[in-house]
Amino acid sequence: MPEVAVFRHNLFRISEVFITEQARHYSKYHPLFLGRLRQGAAPPGVDALAFEDLYPRMALPMAGLQMASRSIAPYERLLAGRRPALIHAHFGIEGVYALPLAERLGVPLVTTFHGFDATLSTAGFFASPAWAWYPLLRRGLMRRGNLFLCVSEFIRERLLAQGFPPERTQVHYMGVDCGLISPRAPGEEEPVILHVARLVEMKGTEFLIRAFAALVSKHPKVRLVIIGDGALRKRLEKQARECGVAAQVAFLGARPHVEVLSWMRRAALLALPSVRSPSGRVEGLGMVVLEAAATGVPSVGSDMGGIRETIVNGETGFLVPERDTAALAARMGELLADAELRRRMGEAARLRVEQKFDIVRQTAVLEEIYDGLLA
Repeated sequence: MPEVAVFRHNLFRISEVFITEQARHYSKYHPLFLGRLRQGAAPPGVDALAFEDLYPRMALPMAGLQMASRSIAPYERLLAGRRPALIHAHFGIEGVYALPLAERLGVPLVTTFHGFDATLSTAGFFASPAWAWYPLLRRGLMRRGNLFLCVSEFIRERLLAQGFPPERTQVHYMGVDCGLISPRAPGEEEPVILHVARLVEMKGTEFLIRAFAALVSKHPKVRLVIIGDGALRKRLEKQARECGVAAQVAFLGARPHVEVLSWMRRAALLALPSVRSPSGRVEGLGMVVLEAAATGVPSVGSDMGGIRETIVNGETGFLVPERDTAALAARMGELLADAELRRRMGEAARLRVEQKFDIVRQTAVLEEIYDGLLA
Protein backbone atom coordinates (compact mmCIF):
# COMPACT_ATOMS: atom_id res chain seq x y z
CA MET A 1 0.00 0.00 0.00
CA PRO A 2 1.15 3.59 -0.55
CA GLU A 3 2.29 5.16 2.71
CA VAL A 4 0.82 8.31 4.29
CA ALA A 5 2.93 10.11 6.88
CA VAL A 6 0.44 11.28 9.51
CA PHE A 7 2.29 14.28 10.92
CA ARG A 8 1.61 15.54 14.46
CA HIS A 9 4.29 16.92 16.77
CA ASN A 10 2.88 15.24 19.89
CA LEU A 11 1.58 11.82 18.91
CA PHE A 12 -1.21 9.82 20.56
CA ARG A 13 -2.50 12.48 22.93
CA ILE A 14 -5.43 11.19 24.97
CA SER A 15 -7.60 14.08 23.74
CA GLU A 16 -6.82 13.41 20.06
CA VAL A 17 -8.03 9.86 19.51
CA PHE A 18 -9.80 11.11 16.37
CA ILE A 19 -6.46 11.49 14.53
CA THR A 20 -5.37 7.95 15.28
CA GLU A 21 -8.80 6.50 14.52
CA GLN A 22 -9.02 8.21 11.15
CA ALA A 23 -5.66 6.79 10.08
CA ARG A 24 -6.46 3.32 11.42
CA HIS A 25 -9.50 3.20 9.12
CA TYR A 26 -7.45 3.61 5.95
CA SER A 27 -8.16 0.75 3.55
CA LYS A 28 -5.98 1.78 0.57
CA TYR A 29 -3.09 3.49 2.34
CA HIS A 30 -0.69 2.54 5.14
CA PRO A 31 -0.41 5.13 7.93
CA LEU A 32 3.01 6.04 9.29
CA PHE A 33 2.72 8.31 12.33
CA LEU A 34 5.55 10.84 12.37
CA GLY A 35 6.24 13.32 15.15
CA ARG A 36 8.58 14.70 17.77
CA LEU A 37 7.28 12.97 20.88
CA ARG A 38 4.87 10.22 21.87
CA GLN A 39 2.46 11.73 24.39
CA GLY A 40 0.74 8.37 24.87
CA ALA A 41 1.17 4.74 23.97
CA ALA A 42 0.75 3.85 20.33
CA PRO A 43 -2.15 1.45 19.69
CA PRO A 44 -1.04 -2.13 18.97
CA GLY A 45 0.30 -2.62 15.48
CA VAL A 46 0.59 1.09 14.70
CA ASP A 47 3.68 2.18 12.75
CA ALA A 48 5.12 5.28 14.44
CA LEU A 49 8.39 7.21 14.42
CA ALA A 50 9.39 9.88 16.97
CA PHE A 51 12.56 11.54 18.21
CA GLU A 52 13.03 9.06 21.06
CA ASP A 53 13.72 6.45 18.36
CA LEU A 54 16.81 8.46 17.38
CA TYR A 55 17.75 10.06 20.70
CA PRO A 56 16.46 7.85 23.54
CA ARG A 57 17.89 10.09 26.27
CA MET A 58 17.71 13.42 24.48
CA ALA A 59 14.28 13.36 22.83
CA LEU A 60 12.88 16.33 24.77
CA PRO A 61 15.86 18.69 24.16
CA MET A 62 15.91 17.64 20.50
CA ALA A 63 12.20 18.40 20.25
CA GLY A 64 12.81 21.88 21.65
CA LEU A 65 15.70 22.45 19.25
CA GLN A 66 13.63 21.34 16.26
CA MET A 67 10.73 23.53 17.37
CA ALA A 68 13.05 26.56 17.31
CA SER A 69 15.05 25.72 14.19
CA ARG A 70 12.39 23.96 12.06
CA SER A 71 15.16 21.70 10.76
CA ILE A 72 13.82 18.73 8.82
CA ALA A 73 17.01 16.73 9.38
CA PRO A 74 15.62 14.69 12.32
CA TYR A 75 12.63 13.65 10.24
CA GLU A 76 14.85 12.65 7.34
CA ARG A 77 16.89 10.51 9.72
CA LEU A 78 13.73 8.95 11.14
CA LEU A 79 12.44 8.08 7.70
CA ALA A 80 15.82 6.53 6.82
CA GLY A 81 15.06 6.39 3.13
CA ARG A 82 11.35 5.67 3.42
CA ARG A 83 9.40 7.91 1.08
CA PRO A 84 5.71 8.29 1.90
CA ALA A 85 3.37 9.01 -0.99
CA LEU A 86 2.14 12.12 0.83
CA ILE A 87 2.18 13.86 4.19
CA HIS A 88 -1.03 14.59 6.09
CA ALA A 89 -0.38 17.18 8.80
CA HIS A 90 -2.97 17.65 11.55
CA PHE A 91 -3.31 21.30 12.63
CA GLY A 92 -2.00 24.33 10.79
CA ILE A 93 0.97 24.56 13.15
CA GLU A 94 2.12 21.16 11.91
CA GLY A 95 1.52 22.27 8.33
CA VAL A 96 4.22 24.95 8.40
CA TYR A 97 6.71 22.47 9.88
CA ALA A 98 5.80 19.66 7.47
CA LEU A 99 5.91 21.84 4.34
CA PRO A 100 9.72 21.84 3.88
CA LEU A 101 9.82 18.09 4.51
CA ALA A 102 7.14 17.46 1.89
CA GLU A 103 9.01 19.67 -0.59
CA ARG A 104 12.30 17.89 0.11
CA LEU A 105 10.61 14.53 -0.48
CA GLY A 106 8.71 15.83 -3.50
CA VAL A 107 5.32 14.68 -2.17
CA PRO A 108 1.98 16.48 -1.65
CA LEU A 109 1.10 18.04 1.70
CA VAL A 110 -2.44 17.85 3.09
CA THR A 111 -3.15 19.94 6.21
CA THR A 112 -6.26 19.49 8.35
CA PHE A 113 -7.38 22.49 10.42
CA HIS A 114 -9.23 21.50 13.59
CA GLY A 115 -10.08 24.67 15.48
CA PHE A 116 -7.65 26.88 17.36
CA ASP A 117 -5.31 26.92 14.36
CA ALA A 118 -8.02 28.78 12.40
CA THR A 119 -9.46 30.94 15.19
CA LEU A 120 -6.70 31.98 17.59
CA SER A 121 -5.56 35.60 17.37
CA THR A 122 -2.08 36.41 16.13
CA ALA A 123 -1.15 37.56 19.64
CA GLY A 124 -2.36 34.19 20.93
CA PHE A 125 0.01 32.35 18.60
CA PHE A 126 2.96 34.51 19.64
CA ALA A 127 2.18 33.80 23.31
CA SER A 128 3.29 30.18 22.84
CA PRO A 129 6.82 29.24 21.69
CA ALA A 130 5.36 26.09 20.12
CA TRP A 131 3.05 28.13 17.87
CA ALA A 132 5.02 31.33 17.25
CA TRP A 133 6.32 30.32 13.79
CA TYR A 134 2.83 29.74 12.44
CA PRO A 135 1.65 33.36 11.88
CA LEU A 136 5.03 34.18 10.37
CA LEU A 137 4.95 31.28 7.89
CA ARG A 138 1.21 30.98 7.25
CA ARG A 139 1.38 32.81 3.92
CA GLY A 140 3.95 30.34 2.63
CA LEU A 141 1.73 27.45 3.63
CA MET A 142 -1.21 29.09 1.82
CA ARG A 143 0.82 29.39 -1.38
CA ARG A 144 2.62 26.06 -1.39
CA GLY A 145 0.45 23.60 0.54
CA ASN A 146 -1.42 21.26 -1.78
CA LEU A 147 -4.72 20.96 0.09
CA PHE A 148 -6.33 22.37 3.23
CA LEU A 149 -9.05 20.28 4.87
CA CYS A 150 -11.42 21.85 7.38
CA VAL A 151 -13.33 19.90 10.03
CA SER A 152 -16.38 22.14 9.57
CA GLU A 153 -17.89 24.78 7.31
CA PHE A 154 -17.20 27.24 10.11
CA ILE A 155 -13.45 26.52 9.97
CA ARG A 156 -13.42 26.84 6.17
CA GLU A 157 -15.06 30.26 6.41
CA ARG A 158 -12.39 31.35 8.87
CA LEU A 159 -9.57 30.17 6.63
CA LEU A 160 -11.03 31.84 3.53
CA ALA A 161 -11.29 35.10 5.49
CA GLN A 162 -7.55 34.78 6.24
CA GLY A 163 -6.71 34.40 2.56
CA PHE A 164 -6.49 30.64 2.03
CA PRO A 165 -7.22 29.70 -1.61
CA PRO A 166 -10.87 28.58 -2.05
CA GLU A 167 -9.98 26.00 -4.71
CA ARG A 168 -7.62 24.21 -2.31
CA THR A 169 -9.65 24.65 0.89
CA GLN A 170 -12.50 22.21 1.47
CA VAL A 171 -14.58 20.70 4.27
CA HIS A 172 -13.96 17.12 5.29
CA TYR A 173 -15.79 16.00 8.42
CA MET A 174 -13.91 13.67 10.73
CA GLY A 175 -15.89 10.52 11.46
CA VAL A 176 -16.83 8.38 14.44
CA ASP A 177 -16.90 4.60 14.48
CA CYS A 178 -20.57 3.65 14.22
CA GLY A 179 -19.53 -0.01 14.25
CA LEU A 180 -17.63 0.27 17.51
CA ILE A 181 -20.12 2.67 19.14
CA SER A 182 -23.55 1.07 19.20
CA PRO A 183 -26.76 2.75 20.43
CA ARG A 184 -27.19 2.17 24.13
CA ALA A 185 -30.18 0.33 25.60
CA PRO A 186 -32.70 2.41 27.60
CA GLY A 187 -31.81 0.54 30.78
CA GLU A 188 -28.21 1.77 30.65
CA GLU A 189 -29.19 5.39 31.21
CA GLU A 190 -28.61 7.09 34.56
CA PRO A 191 -29.41 10.64 35.76
CA VAL A 192 -26.01 11.90 34.64
CA ILE A 193 -25.03 15.03 32.73
CA LEU A 194 -21.71 14.28 31.03
CA HIS A 195 -19.11 16.88 30.12
CA VAL A 196 -15.98 15.71 28.27
CA ALA A 197 -13.49 18.51 27.69
CA ARG A 198 -10.11 19.94 28.50
CA LEU A 199 -10.57 22.22 31.50
CA VAL A 200 -9.74 25.46 29.72
CA GLU A 201 -11.76 28.64 29.35
CA MET A 202 -13.01 27.88 25.83
CA LYS A 203 -14.96 24.80 26.98
CA GLY A 204 -17.28 26.88 29.18
CA THR A 205 -17.20 24.49 32.14
CA GLU A 206 -17.76 27.32 34.63
CA PHE A 207 -21.11 28.13 32.99
CA LEU A 208 -22.07 24.47 33.09
CA ILE A 209 -21.43 24.27 36.84
CA ARG A 210 -23.56 27.36 37.41
CA ALA A 211 -26.37 25.94 35.27
CA PHE A 212 -26.13 22.59 37.06
CA ALA A 213 -26.43 24.31 40.44
CA ALA A 214 -29.58 26.06 39.19
CA LEU A 215 -31.38 22.87 38.21
CA VAL A 216 -30.40 20.57 41.10
CA SER A 217 -33.37 21.61 43.24
CA LYS A 218 -35.79 20.29 40.61
CA HIS A 219 -33.66 17.23 39.83
CA PRO A 220 -32.07 16.20 43.15
CA LYS A 221 -30.79 12.85 41.85
CA VAL A 222 -28.85 14.24 38.89
CA ARG A 223 -25.05 14.18 38.85
CA LEU A 224 -22.54 16.10 36.73
CA VAL A 225 -19.60 13.99 35.57
CA ILE A 226 -16.66 15.94 34.15
CA ILE A 227 -14.00 14.01 32.21
CA GLY A 228 -10.87 15.93 31.31
CA ASP A 229 -8.08 17.89 32.92
CA GLY A 230 -6.48 21.27 32.54
CA ALA A 231 -5.25 24.45 34.14
CA LEU A 232 -8.69 25.43 35.47
CA ARG A 233 -9.42 22.24 37.40
CA LYS A 234 -8.75 23.56 40.90
CA ARG A 235 -10.70 26.73 40.22
CA LEU A 236 -13.65 24.74 38.90
CA GLU A 237 -13.59 22.38 41.88
CA LYS A 238 -13.67 25.44 44.15
CA GLN A 239 -16.60 26.82 42.16
CA ALA A 240 -18.55 23.59 42.64
CA ARG A 241 -18.00 23.83 46.40
CA GLU A 242 -19.06 27.48 46.47
CA CYS A 243 -22.22 26.63 44.48
CA GLY A 244 -23.06 23.91 47.01
CA VAL A 245 -22.98 21.06 44.49
CA ALA A 246 -19.54 19.54 45.11
CA ALA A 247 -21.08 16.27 46.28
CA GLN A 248 -22.94 15.91 42.97
CA VAL A 249 -20.06 16.91 40.68
CA ALA A 250 -17.38 14.33 39.88
CA PHE A 251 -14.09 15.51 38.38
CA LEU A 252 -12.62 12.32 36.91
CA GLY A 253 -9.63 13.84 35.12
CA ALA A 254 -8.41 12.60 31.76
CA ARG A 255 -9.63 9.06 31.13
CA PRO A 256 -8.97 6.47 28.39
CA HIS A 257 -11.25 6.66 25.39
CA VAL A 258 -12.92 3.35 26.19
CA GLU A 259 -13.90 4.73 29.61
CA VAL A 260 -15.27 7.91 28.05
CA LEU A 261 -17.48 5.80 25.78
CA SER A 262 -18.64 3.78 28.77
CA TRP A 263 -19.76 6.96 30.57
CA MET A 264 -21.61 8.09 27.44
CA ARG A 265 -23.74 4.97 27.59
CA ARG A 266 -24.82 5.98 31.10
CA ALA A 267 -25.45 9.68 30.43
CA ALA A 268 -28.88 11.24 30.09
CA LEU A 269 -27.30 14.01 28.03
CA LEU A 270 -23.98 15.52 27.02
CA ALA A 271 -23.20 19.19 27.63
CA LEU A 272 -20.74 21.23 25.55
CA PRO A 273 -21.25 24.90 26.57
CA SER A 274 -18.18 26.22 24.72
CA VAL A 275 -17.43 29.95 24.54
CA ARG A 276 -15.24 32.23 22.49
CA SER A 277 -12.09 32.80 24.54
CA PRO A 278 -10.47 36.26 24.85
CA SER A 279 -7.69 35.02 22.55
CA GLY A 280 -10.26 34.16 19.87
CA ARG A 281 -10.36 30.37 20.21
CA VAL A 282 -13.66 28.83 19.09
CA GLU A 283 -14.86 25.21 18.97
CA GLY A 284 -14.03 23.85 15.51
CA LEU A 285 -16.51 20.97 15.47
CA GLY A 286 -17.10 19.09 18.73
CA MET A 287 -16.14 15.45 18.16
CA VAL A 288 -17.47 14.52 21.60
CA VAL A 289 -20.98 15.50 20.46
CA LEU A 290 -20.67 13.07 17.54
CA GLU A 291 -19.58 10.25 19.84
CA ALA A 292 -22.52 10.94 22.13
CA ALA A 293 -24.83 11.00 19.12
CA ALA A 294 -23.51 7.64 17.93
CA THR A 295 -24.37 6.29 21.39
CA GLY A 296 -27.91 7.66 21.09
CA VAL A 297 -27.39 10.46 23.61
CA PRO A 298 -28.72 13.99 22.93
CA SER A 299 -26.54 17.03 23.54
CA VAL A 300 -26.92 20.60 24.70
CA GLY A 301 -24.28 22.91 23.28
CA SER A 302 -23.48 26.51 22.56
CA ASP A 303 -24.89 28.03 19.39
CA MET A 304 -21.51 28.90 17.93
CA GLY A 305 -18.60 27.67 15.82
CA GLY A 306 -18.69 24.13 14.52
CA ILE A 307 -21.12 22.98 17.22
CA ARG A 308 -23.91 24.25 14.97
CA GLU A 309 -22.92 21.51 12.52
CA THR A 310 -23.05 18.68 15.08
CA ILE A 311 -26.33 19.53 16.85
CA VAL A 312 -29.56 20.09 14.94
CA ASN A 313 -31.47 22.35 17.33
CA GLY A 314 -34.71 20.78 18.52
CA GLU A 315 -34.01 17.54 16.66
CA THR A 316 -30.80 15.94 17.96
CA GLY A 317 -30.38 18.21 20.97
CA PHE A 318 -30.50 21.89 21.85
CA LEU A 319 -28.37 24.91 21.00
CA VAL A 320 -28.21 27.75 23.52
CA PRO A 321 -26.50 31.16 23.43
CA GLU A 322 -22.95 31.03 24.72
CA ARG A 323 -22.47 32.07 28.37
CA ASP A 324 -26.27 31.99 28.90
CA THR A 325 -26.47 30.01 32.14
CA ALA A 326 -30.27 30.29 32.41
CA ALA A 327 -30.86 28.95 28.90
CA LEU A 328 -28.36 26.13 29.46
CA ALA A 329 -30.07 25.12 32.72
CA ALA A 330 -33.52 25.30 31.12
CA ARG A 331 -32.63 23.07 28.18
CA MET A 332 -30.80 20.53 30.32
CA GLY A 333 -33.75 20.48 32.71
CA GLU A 334 -36.15 19.98 29.80
CA LEU A 335 -34.25 16.90 28.71
CA LEU A 336 -33.89 15.52 32.23
CA ALA A 337 -37.65 15.81 32.77
CA ASP A 338 -38.69 14.01 29.56
CA ALA A 339 -37.45 10.48 28.88
CA GLU A 340 -39.40 10.30 25.61
CA LEU A 341 -37.77 13.49 24.36
CA ARG A 342 -34.32 12.10 25.20
CA ARG A 343 -35.12 8.86 23.38
CA ARG A 344 -36.43 10.65 20.30
CA MET A 345 -33.52 13.07 20.08
CA GLY A 346 -31.00 10.31 20.74
CA GLU A 347 -32.38 8.22 17.90
CA ALA A 348 -32.32 11.20 15.54
CA ALA A 349 -28.74 11.97 16.57
CA ARG A 350 -27.64 8.39 15.89
CA LEU A 351 -29.29 8.40 12.45
CA ARG A 352 -27.60 11.67 11.51
CA VAL A 353 -24.18 10.39 12.53
CA GLU A 354 -24.67 7.24 10.47
CA GLN A 355 -25.61 9.31 7.44
CA LYS A 356 -23.05 12.12 7.68
CA PHE A 357 -20.23 11.31 10.09
CA ASP A 358 -19.54 7.55 9.88
CA ILE A 359 -15.78 7.03 10.01
CA VAL A 360 -15.68 4.27 7.41
CA ARG A 361 -17.48 6.41 4.84
CA GLN A 362 -15.58 9.57 5.72
CA THR A 363 -12.19 7.86 5.57
CA ALA A 364 -13.06 6.38 2.18
CA VAL A 365 -13.78 9.93 0.99
CA LEU A 366 -10.42 11.03 2.41
CA GLU A 367 -8.62 8.30 0.50
CA GLU A 368 -10.34 9.44 -2.70
CA ILE A 369 -8.94 12.90 -1.96
CA TYR A 370 -5.47 11.35 -1.63
CA ASP A 371 -5.99 9.52 -4.92
CA GLY A 372 -6.84 12.76 -6.66
CA LEU A 373 -3.71 14.50 -5.37
CA LEU A 374 -1.44 11.63 -6.36
CA ALA A 375 -3.02 11.30 -9.79
